[in-house]
Amino acid sequence: MFTTQRFRQALIPAAASLLCSSLAWAQQAEPAAAAAPESAASAAAQTAPAPTAAASSSATSLGTVSVKGSKQPYRNLSATGATKNDALIKDLPMSVRVINAEVLQDAGVTDLAGALEFGSGISKANNFGGMWDSYAMRGFTGSPDFGSDYMVNGFNSSRGYNGLRDGANTASVEILKGPSSALYGRGEPGGTVNITTKKPLFQPAYSVELGAGSFSTWRTAADLTGPIGERVAYRLNVAHEDGDSFRDTVEKKHTLVAPSVLWMITDDTTLSYEIEALEQKAPLDRGVVAVNNQLGVVPVSRFLGEPGDGPITIKSLGHQVFVQHYFNDDWSLQTGVSYRDSSLEGLATEAWRWNPVNDGRTLDRQQRQRDYDATDISGRFEVLGKVATGGIKHNLLFGVDGYRFEDTRVQQRGRSAAFPYSIDIFAPVYGVAQPAPLATIQNTVERQYSTAAYLQDQIEFTPQWKALIGTRHDQYRQVVLNRNVTPNAATAQELSANSPRVGLVYQPTSTVSLYASAAKGFRPNSGISRTGEAFPPEESRSVETGAKYDSADGKFSGTIALYKIRKENVLTFDPVDTVFSIAVGEVESKGVELDFSGEIAPNLRLTAAYAYTDSKVTKSTDAAAGTGMAEGRRFPNVPRNSASLFAIYSLPVADGRASIGGGLSYVGERLGSVDVANDFKLPSYTTVKLVGAYDVTKHLKLSVDIENLFDKEYYASSYSDLWVFPGTERKIMVTALYRF
Repeated sequence: MFTTQRFRQALIPAAASLLCSSLAWAQQAEPAAAAAPESAASAAAQTAPAPTAAASSSATSLGTVSVKGSKQPYRNLSATGATKNDALIKDLPMSVRVINAEVLQDAGVTDLAGALEFGSGISKANNFGGMWDSYAMRGFTGSPDFGSDYMVNGFNSSRGYNGLRDGANTASVEILKGPSSALYGRGEPGGTVNITTKKPLFQPAYSVELGAGSFSTWRTAADLTGPIGERVAYRLNVAHEDGDSFRDTVEKKHTLVAPSVLWMITDDTTLSYEIEALEQKAPLDRGVVAVNNQLGVVPVSRFLGEPGDGPITIKSLGHQVFVQHYFNDDWSLQTGVSYRDSSLEGLATEAWRWNPVNDGRTLDRQQRQRDYDATDISGRFEVLGKVATGGIKHNLLFGVDGYRFEDTRVQQRGRSAAFPYSIDIFAPVYGVAQPAPLATIQNTVERQYSTAAYLQDQIEFTPQWKALIGTRHDQYRQVVLNRNVTPNAATAQELSANSPRVGLVYQPTSTVSLYASAAKGFRPNSGISRTGEAFPPEESRSVETGAKYDSADGKFSGTIALYKIRKENVLTFDPVDTVFSIAVGEVESKGVELDFSGEIAPNLRLTAAYAYTDSKVTKSTDAAAGTGMAEGRRFPNVPRNSASLFAIYSLPVADGRASIGGGLSYVGERLGSVDVANDFKLPSYTTVKLVGAYDVTKHLKLSVDIENLFDKEYYASSYSDLWVFPGTERKIMVTALYRF
């Protein structure tokens, strides 16, 4: 059980130790005129010991975080999450988009959801009442139980109950399109996201941030880094945000503490240790309703739950340890372990059904008490090497990994047809009589065990022809214990999967890359059926082709990609008992995507994306009649057309720079019901963002961020006509950043 006491016991000593160290170094350090560099390579160069030939000529990485390589405005040349080394993006037979720290800072982005708006083919999905990040990439969403898959430094960090991802310790966000099962195993075929965290530096640098904005929102953050000795450096990232919301009676609090340490054991060996401790308090907010499938009947601010329920509390405490060693210029090993405890607990009142009186205003509700806990431990060991055979160059990767995941869920529900817990959607009155007593409807323990071996070869036949070949074999075991029946029923299954991928790149010139690839993927399905049976895994096949352009001066780049993906054994809810699921059907997604970023004129930076996504159910069964898996039905929450644009112009001032910029986001019409085959739709929308910043002194920077400038009423995602999550009203945030 993940308790508050364990949270504090693990967090406070580490945070206090690092904070004391940072304050001691702050008293000795000279003021920094600008933000410290983010690469640990530049940090390592500042240490007293000189690196060996192997260390100096090889790229250094922590986890899968590249810390060597050129960087241009708004674009990175490499993305290590794609291949677990520092491969150049233009050499990869896949679409890759890296949202670096410069883009995030200029756009005022402080969370994962904001960062993903810069990528093509990514749409907002049902986010479990605002509890966690959920998105669809190329139409595929991920687990409805934990939100969408993402990694942190190459380790899966989405299993369990980990809340909304804060960006305080984020260095970059890598969007990796297409199946990644050949390297990472289970996952969605649309792609995955790898978040790289900020690393300790040996050059002291300190900053604090204070922001205030609409809906009584306050945000404070600190970023402190520097040496503890000649070979040890630390970093401490802290953020706290709380305030009201454009939603009536809704208040939110969010705290992140993320200390880390980097130890250069020798010139060729490094060890890093990182902690992420999160606490989130917010009501489970199912949003508004569509009356007779019509939105806008009630204001987007209308809260239809119960303020007296209090918040849902999410706690997550994660650890990562990673070791890297260079044997020589060509061979190295990297190994690491990730451990994360998480929990979700609280009471929520949610829309259940329209009242049978059918007056168009009376909504029946239900109460649910949830007590969920999860533990996730994973590890990997990898050897990387470079060899040449007959003029052909090989970049090799051999690895093994595994994880153990345990998920305990207890859910109670109270609802009564005879005494409905109703609310008038036009004139809500809170605090009415409670529904029937809570009854336990779910009491399960699920354990997952997985081990795998994988290998990969990046081949350079000639400077123009390159290839990527890889395969992975997974062994997976799942045990689900249903403690809500007598005697307790246990269901177990074992499966294995092979996940190959192959790709070819042709570069007719130094600025153009043409590529094609094919891959297979899989994803185990969690849970059990109404009859106590486990589900077969989802299996997918994907093909992709595209072209990339990198300007000769290195200032901007673009990618166009065409793809087709097919997936089998997809789950939908069981019409007999919606607490359970059934495995039915086959789905398909195909489309075209364009991504562009860079400096298009002196001091003018731009990032843009467009996607056309055609996703639908291609096969179904009679059991899926009336559900969201009806044959020919489009994917919910996935628009055919979507686009984003952000640009910023900078001009020099006395002690730094001033900048002004803005952007827009367009999302087309989408189906609004996840689990019911009706014609309810979310309308298209366009929102506008405006930002500005000014360096008052070399230490102080002021910035303003206006979201939804024209106060557009829109709906970001939904689960059904009873659970529609509206987009935020106009929000203004003013922030002061001080570096010392």
